[in-house]
Amino acid sequence: MAGQHEGFALGVDLGTSNTVAVLRWPDGRTRPLLVDGQPILPSGVYADPDGGLHAGLDARRLAQADPARYEPNPKRRIDEPTVRLGDRDVAPAELLGAVLHVVGRTAVEAVGFLPPAVVTCPAAWDDSRRQVLGDALMRAGWPQAAEHTLSGPTPPGTRLLREPVAAARYYTEVLRRPVPVGGAIAVFDFGGGTLDVAVVRNEGADPWGDSGFTVISCGGLPDLGGLDVDAALVARVGELVADRHPQRWARLTAPADAVGRRDAIALWEAVRGAKELLSRGSVAPVAVPGVAEPVRLTREDVEHAARPLLERAVSAAREVIAEAGLTPDRLAGLFLVGGSSRIPLVARMLHADLGIAPTVLEQPELPVAEGALTDLPLRRRDASPYAVAAPAAPPGSPAAGAQQPPGAPAPGEAAPAAAPAPGTATRPEGVPAFAPGSAPVPAAAAGAPGPAATLLDAGVPGPGAGVTLPDAGTPGRTLVDAGPTLPGAPAPAGPPPSYPHVAPPHAPASAAPGSPAPAYAPASAVPASPAPPYGPASAAPASPGPAYAPAGPAPAYAPGGPRPAFSGARAGRRRAWWVALGAVVALAGVATAAVLYLTRDRYPGLEFDSLTEVERPAAGDERPSGMWTAVLRDRAYLAFPGADRRLVVTAVEAGTGKRLWREPTGVTAADWDRLVAVPGAVVAFADAPGTSTPRDMVVLDGGSGTQRWSRPVRGDDEVYFTDRTAVLVDRTEKRVVGLDLRTGREAWSRPNPRDQYDGARTTVLPVHTDEAAAGPAYLDGGPRDPWQGEGRRLVQVGADRSVRVLDMDSGGIVGQRGNVADLDDLVVAHEDRLYVAADEGGYQLLAYDLTALSAEPVVLYRAPDERRRPKALVACGEHRACLLEVPDGKAEETTVVAAAEGKAAKSWGAPDATVLVPLGERLLVRTGDSSATSTLFDATGTPLLRDRRGVAARLDAGNLLVFDKPPSTFEDDRSLAGVWAENGEVAAELGQLPGVRSSSCSWNTRVIVCGAEKDFVIYRFAPD
Repeated sequence: MAGQHEGFALGVDLGTSNTVAVLRWPDGRTRPLLVDGQPILPSGVYADPDGGLHAGLDARRLAQADPARYEPNPKRRIDEPTVRLGDRDVAPAELLGAVLHVVGRTAVEAVGFLPPAVVTCPAAWDDSRRQVLGDALMRAGWPQAAEHTLSGPTPPGTRLLREPVAAARYYTEVLRRPVPVGGAIAVFDFGGGTLDVAVVRNEGADPWGDSGFTVISCGGLPDLGGLDVDAALVARVGELVADRHPQRWARLTAPADAVGRRDAIALWEAVRGAKELLSRGSVAPVAVPGVAEPVRLTREDVEHAARPLLERAVSAAREVIAEAGLTPDRLAGLFLVGGSSRIPLVARMLHADLGIAPTVLEQPELPVAEGALTDLPLRRRDASPYAVAAPAAPPGSPAAGAQQPPGAPAPGEAAPAAAPAPGTATRPEGVPAFAPGSAPVPAAAAGAPGPAATLLDAGVPGPGAGVTLPDAGTPGRTLVDAGPTLPGAPAPAGPPPSYPHVAPPHAPASAAPGSPAPAYAPASAVPASPAPPYGPASAAPASPGPAYAPAGPAPAYAPGGPRPAFSGARAGRRRAWWVALGAVVALAGVATAAVLYLTRDRYPGLEFDSLTEVERPAAGDERPSGMWTAVLRDRAYLAFPGADRRLVVTAVEAGTGKRLWREPTGVTAADWDRLVAVPGAVVAFADAPGTSTPRDMVVLDGGSGTQRWSRPVRGDDEVYFTDRTAVLVDRTEKRVVGLDLRTGREAWSRPNPRDQYDGARTTVLPVHTDEAAAGPAYLDGGPRDPWQGEGRRLVQVGADRSVRVLDMDSGGIVGQRGNVADLDDLVVAHEDRLYVAADEGGYQLLAYDLTALSAEPVVLYRAPDERRRPKALVACGEHRACLLEVPDGKAEETTVVAAAEGKAAKSWGAPDATVLVPLGERLLVRTGDSSATSTLFDATGTPLLRDRRGVAARLDAGNLLVFDKPPSTFEDDRSLAGVWAENGEVAAELGQLPGVRSSSCSWNTRVIVCGAEKDFVIYRFAPD
């Protein structure tokens, strides 16, 4: 059974303009994966009006109708928070995930399952960019990313490999070109959108069985590629056409309507085809739309247009080689890859300038993808099926004696893998190919045709790992997500959700909600009249006595003698005086206590201390493919996928790590997405590779771990929670449904509002409360515990621009109004206010009273001109809203606008800001690029903490936890700091979380819980 899968592998070169995949069979044969019959898949992505994403040729065709919805080079946009396509903002991870989804679907159609895969990335990409690629893999339904280094075996998952390393392995292992240990070659990767140049050195075989190429220098030109050569050739065509057809050429170069844009796309396609033909011939015709006679381009035209560009490319190559401390004559080779390197002038100019003859193939698009396959080498015939990737034990040692005999089959394995074809790498695989008892192999995997099928668990290491992909009959469809982020992969995730609801499957695991015990009495527990300030153990006297002796001499009488005579009236007045005085004292005490209570600091600065490891709860026996955590008050929930594809959930005491229970879910899934802790329960969500693909939502009892119920939901459905109800936004049935959290039964259901065209799309968001907004938050600022206080309402925006307020427990409509907001407008609900900012230039920021929606809104702010658009709207104080304002899409000119009712709006600069996190009237502003920074402003815009490197998260309204780098699904070190929000002071550098999957972390005000390599870890940073 295992032998039928063993050796299948997929190598993917995810390019700027084009993507190439190469499939390997168990006998060592390789061939390009044909997508829509073509070996090269355009990397462009089209966003249709219904929310779907299309990639490849489908996207290119659809773009002819509406080019504004098309991004031809998503890889170039990887550093941007979102990409505007038509009327939508799409995260770069979604765009790349759409391309990978098409590749995965085609692979499933070819062999019946998704083979183990290696995806390449540029050498210069940092952790942040590789994290976006990891999120894209999760969105596409692939196993999470796992990167090979020279420091240890590669964990299970979709492997990431640097492009020049893949090219160097192809050069040595497929072309059989020698590179001695210590020697180096230069890889010149000239693709459609970028030029990447790297020098890689052969370090010899590393201890884990892989060829040890390392990148010692890299560089290139991110703004130079085949597209720039195309642009130069289009200009050349213009020189030949514009004089005879000036009006037609003007329409092609500056199209004013959809017809003109379609013709412009057709022109560029024709020029690109002519360029490719001229790499093999000397003359090529170009059909210019609207012009009867074709234009003839020659190879001389190409070389004349390309030479100035290639001079820059040659200079970049020379600089990268010099940066490596080498001269061209000391290189063992110069390898040209990428489709644009087939232009003959490229090799000639490099040879003339560097003095070294380049190696270039007839199909230079393929070497990187095929070279990537060497990271999943075919198993040797005599390799032990249980051999792990570790340094070989000396002969006769106990470790050596414990190994299986050569060629011994694994349990359930029919026979050893087929011998590799000549010239194919034969290093033993680093991990077992399959877990015994894997799912049966479909006919397609055994060589017979058959439908696509789900095979094996994404968490099973080695070549047998597989995942469920969507129905092959829905080409081009992939995940659509309303928001980024970082995944725990699962994490996620474009941006992650701003509250604990079901996010699309990329959502990062660190977004799983958890909350600290409140540092104050909840509003419902505060006595109506505060008690006087007596000692804790004392009781208030029934009637307080005087605090001092009355003035005047004491009465003069002898003991036993006659007492002075007082009249009854005088005695009564004396008693009344004492009673009145006692009442005044008592009232003064009550008033003092009330003032102290109302003016106290409800969220004082924490006593931060250095990180102290509390406990390491174990996960499985092997490294889990994914890990998720959630913290709620004093309880932490830890989850990982078991070998049987069920999610194993463990509950522990957050402060001690003591295990309370450990239970698997009653359902299986190819992959899991996230964990949500709610009062009395914990909810697990399976992953879904597409918006319409069903996935399970599983509710476990928080006290015992027993499964209460499960229910299939769709990939883009959302779920919001109270302590009694789960509210499902069912996008398939176009309704909102209230589910009893204990039984799963439908408690109520309401259809979505419809517009005049019977459209029923909707946007749903919770009404946040002061208590929820002052508690722990996700990294995007959304509260982790939205049910705090009176957080039991939702606002629904309909396709007809109406809004209605729903009670989450009963489903009752507690308010509604028409003509308020479009589905794409920025909308935030907090306490008794609904804030709306239209997603357009020259917008207004409006405030509606949720207790009287029929009343006219208050205009808090008007944009001064049409250049400015809003983003990242939040509530930031009582009847106050804050947003980011961006003029003409220039992120470097972003400003914060803070507007309150009855007051003039304030604004201040916040260049490149992407995220706002409120802390009362204080505001945390973050940038979202790879060098993320966090700045804390007071209510006037004065910075309290300026440009702190890293990502800050809200612990409560008075305290921040700052990570030194953005969260990642990769195991890495993360340093933490504690910051007091009152003054922005860094209270303590807490220390380092070593080797954690930081996107899986959750926290309260005392501890942080993260997944590590094979276990979970709990660290304390503040005392109880």
